Amino acid sequence: MSQTKPSRTGRSRRRVTQSDPAVRVAVESAERAKRQRRATGSEILVGGRPSVDLLPTEVLADRRSRGVVRRMWAGVVLVAIVAGIATAAASLLASQAHDDLTHAQDETLSLLRQQAEYRDVRDTEAGTALREAAQSVGGSTEIAWQPYLGSLKASLPAGVEITGVAIDSATPLEAYAQADSPLQGERVATLTIDAQSPTLPSVPSWLDAVKGLKGFVDATANSVTLDETTGTYTVNMTIHVDEAAYDGKYQDKGE
Repeated sequence: MSQTKPSRTGRSRRRVTQSDPAVRVAVESAERAKRQRRATGSEILVGGRPSVDLLPTEVLADRRSRGVVRRMWAGVVLVAIVAGIATAAASLLASQAHDDLTHAQDETLSLLRQQAEYRDVRDTEAGTALREAAQSVGGSTEIAWQPYLGSLKASLPAGVEITGVAIDSATPLEAYAQADSPLQGERVATLTIDAQSPTLPSVPSWLDAVKGLKGFVDATANSVTLDETTGTYTVNMTIHVDEAAYDGKYQDKGE
């Protein structure tokens, strides 16, 4: 029976053969890594520290899938964070808008309460404005006839007395009828007077005298008659006046 020759180190040597399972796995892993480097075109380091990946391909695939899953979850978390920030911003804007609306409503209610406190004043002002408007419309065609007739009497010769007056004037609701003759001017009122004179009157002088009346348009002597009993003369005269005769009492002073 042969004996193993002891080594110089005093330890026994074990012959390594390819039949050893660990060696076979290492060799296969090295070849597989070599093929992968060839496929990816990576360079081979010469003189570098040798390393061998003994992990199975399934483990590497599992690691890669886990990395993909982690990246997917990271994306989901990022999307959730962005959505949360957007939701918070929208909620903040909605809250600010609601506060602004509430403030505006409070101001509106305050103004309405203040208006309610002065409702009587506003009603009085509205009524006053309505009455002033009614006066302005109703008095727009008003003529102060008493002073006007005083001016007419003053324009007549001495000794002449007015015994009758008939007045026809425009109203705020209806325009005054105009003459059919184109030679007669526009008028807003007509005065028909009867005047008595102890002497035969000079009609042309009377007509010239009344031309100074306010708003005078024209005048016509209709007739002159003599009362034989009293010996007095009666003159019937028609005088037309225009808008200048209005007193304007109810018009706005700024107009």
